[in-house]
Amino acid sequence: MSALPTSITPAERRPIRELPDELISQIAAGEVVERPASVVRELLDNALDAGASQITVRLASGGVRLISVEDDGLGIPREELTVALRRHATSKIASLVDLETVGTMGFRGEALAAINSIAELSILSRFAGADTAFALDGRTGELRPVARSTGTTVEVRELFFATPARRKFLKTDATELAHCIEAVRRHALARPEVGFSIWHDGKLVEQWRAASTREQRLADALSDEFVAQSVAVDREGGPVRVVGRAGIPDAARSRGDQQFFYVNGRFVRDKVLSHAVRSAYEDVLHGQRQPVYALYLEIDPSRVDVNVHPTKIEVRFRDGREVHQAVRHAVEDALAAPRAGDAVAPSGAPQPFFKPAPLPSNAGWAQPAMDFTPREQRGTGDFEAMWPQRSGDQVPLHAAEPAAPPPWPAASAAPAGFQPPAGLPLAPNAGAQSIATNDEAWPLGRALAQLQGIYILAENSQGLVIVDMHAAHERIVYERLKTQLDGATITSQPLLIPATFAATPQEVATAEACAEVLPTLGLEITPFSARTLAVRAVPGTLADGDPVELARSVLAELGQHDASTVVQRAQNELLSTMACHGAVRANRKLTIDEMNALLRQMEETERSDQCNHGRPTWRQLSVRELDSLFMRGR
Repeated sequence: MSALPTSITPAERRPIRELPDELISQIAAGEVVERPASVVRELLDNALDAGASQITVRLASGGVRLISVEDDGLGIPREELTVALRRHATSKIASLVDLETVGTMGFRGEALAAINSIAELSILSRFAGADTAFALDGRTGELRPVARSTGTTVEVRELFFATPARRKFLKTDATELAHCIEAVRRHALARPEVGFSIWHDGKLVEQWRAASTREQRLADALSDEFVAQSVAVDREGGPVRVVGRAGIPDAARSRGDQQFFYVNGRFVRDKVLSHAVRSAYEDVLHGQRQPVYALYLEIDPSRVDVNVHPTKIEVRFRDGREVHQAVRHAVEDALAAPRAGDAVAPSGAPQPFFKPAPLPSNAGWAQPAMDFTPREQRGTGDFEAMWPQRSGDQVPLHAAEPAAPPPWPAASAAPAGFQPPAGLPLAPNAGAQSIATNDEAWPLGRALAQLQGIYILAENSQGLVIVDMHAAHERIVYERLKTQLDGATITSQPLLIPATFAATPQEVATAEACAEVLPTLGLEITPFSARTLAVRAVPGTLADGDPVELARSVLAELGQHDASTVVQRAQNELLSTMACHGAVRANRKLTIDEMNALLRQMEETERSDQCNHGRPTWRQLSVRELDSLFMRGR
């Protein structure tokens, strides 16, 4: 490898000159077109902006040989076809006001020109109301009439043929196809009223029909399980509204490959939004698990700048803190409701393999009660009759004593003309002994027993409920402590000797820009010199911690996400420790009443489905699952 020259002579210097249009487009293509999926994304943006209701994507060799996007939108007039391939030509905006309030998917006007510079591009379009369609060859500029219904078809062949070096960086056809499908999926989740289909090498690989609701499209494009394992999000505060679905903690994954966030219908990846969602899951996720969600943020277009990145996947908010708080509180509120009510079997739930028919309501007689008297206290019964004792076995002296006869059903409920044998006592009415359980009031059912001093076994209409009593009580205590703390203002405790530290220019700038925000977090950070900051006060609950480390963490989050949860996170860690020590311990024997009281508190406590560390507090085993364990019905 040769070293870069440290100096050049006047003879070696190149003059400043204007680049040719084709080279400019190829440079722009390096920013806009990274792989075939980038082309698919840009063409889908144009199709949706044209008002399409059905879009068909055809690919060959993962999109390298062919990318064709057909739509039934308004189409392009003949006289505008040649203009569409020029750099910075668009119908989306015409002034700075339009750019600041843009509501369309595309607006930069450089995608088609960039694609045309590195591939063979052609456009077939018929404008609404026109007599015929026209095809434009991007290389020659030839325009000829063709047959087509209203709409537009854009074909891109031999991607990167003009820049073969870029083609070497592409992956296998299967990998590129997966990226193309994901690009279409992202658009499909944003526009449920539009139908999408994807063909690869002549075979249909994905199809999502137009849906009437967003939930239906989520179920089609992601899975029914995603909808079943998520909760609805709908919160409006000020100029921001957040809707969609957030996955429950149990649905978290090891990778963040099912995280979809849309701003005014545009898929984005934004640090502020990602941090807001992650902070909402902070004390309900275990370890580094990644939540799943599909969230849609609606905001005035003038309050968000989408002209930040050539691919339009990044945005910048005018008030990032306002958006951060709105998203965080929306997801927190959705996750707060305990899901114990879901334990009650819905009307369409699978029925157990074996379900005994109930006795008539007027049946007052019952089967004789089983005798659970210890064997040594019983006489010879059916068991001994089946397995007679061998000669030589010792027989207890009291075994010869006759056992008390089992009770016989009540005479009033016995069949007509039937009389119990003489000497057998009558059993009480079985109907009077039945206990009706209100499943709506008691979703977690009624306690049955305690297992190994750790778990509570309860019964509800769906089957068996198993509760980790320590984890459940820990969450209950934790939420009570949080409620008590949330009602009070964060008090600051001044430091006797301010803690100073050498700060970076970014930390100094953040401290000055957030001078009004820091006191609300219980912090007072002031400039001590041009490159030094002084921590003069910290939250009272964190007075024993390291003030410099706390200040650096808060400033880092404020600088990166326009909001900080460091103080609240540190306070919650203290409360979590207190709750862990205050919760009921394992091996403590609980009465049935105490178990039922714990179950009722779980049903009323927010986020009671996970402990403070993100582990589940209870699990449901349905009767059908129990039947399958014992092969009932097979």
